[in-house]
Amino acid sequence: MKNIKTTYSKSQIWSWLEEVIDPEIPVLNVVEMGIVREVEIDNDGMVTVKITPTYSGCPAMNAIEMEIHKKLQENHVENFKVVTDFKESWTTDWMTDHAKKKLKDYGIAPPEKTDQDADFLTSLKGSQKIVPCPYCDSMETRLESEFGSTACKSQYYCENCRQPFEHFKCI
Repeated sequence: MKNIKTTYSKSQIWSWLEEVIDPEIPVLNVVEMGIVREVEIDNDGMVTVKITPTYSGCPAMNAIEMEIHKKLQENHVENFKVVTDFKESWTTDWMTDHAKKKLKDYGIAPPEKTDQDADFLTSLKGSQKIVPCPYCDSMETRLESEFGSTACKSQYYCENCRQPFEHFKCI
């Protein structure tokens, strides 16, 4: 094995990957979504970017992989591969708090934690989960449809401000 001096670091690659926008949620990048799980540079200078799909059949993954390729090529990374990793199932817990705030500011109710918080919100309203309105923070909301514009979102309606909104499902 030969050591090859690279002109980029792991932190630079992570920074470049933060410029790759999720095609279904244009206010979020693939790093803050938790889709990019790992960046490795081996002794030969080979860069490996590991990604995990939000859903096994997520239609955006091909576009995300292509955008990662494009971003690395733009930054003169020639020796790389993008690996889709299914060893762990993606969870909304991998999303950063900043990403969840950006979702809310965009008008999409962010997911809760996958632990007791979700159980607590469900118990408040019986079997229907309470999802706070991203516009007015009201808890007076109702589920309209299990599916929104994408499979990872559901459609809600706020009784207080009378706005429809999507909720990013907690996985």
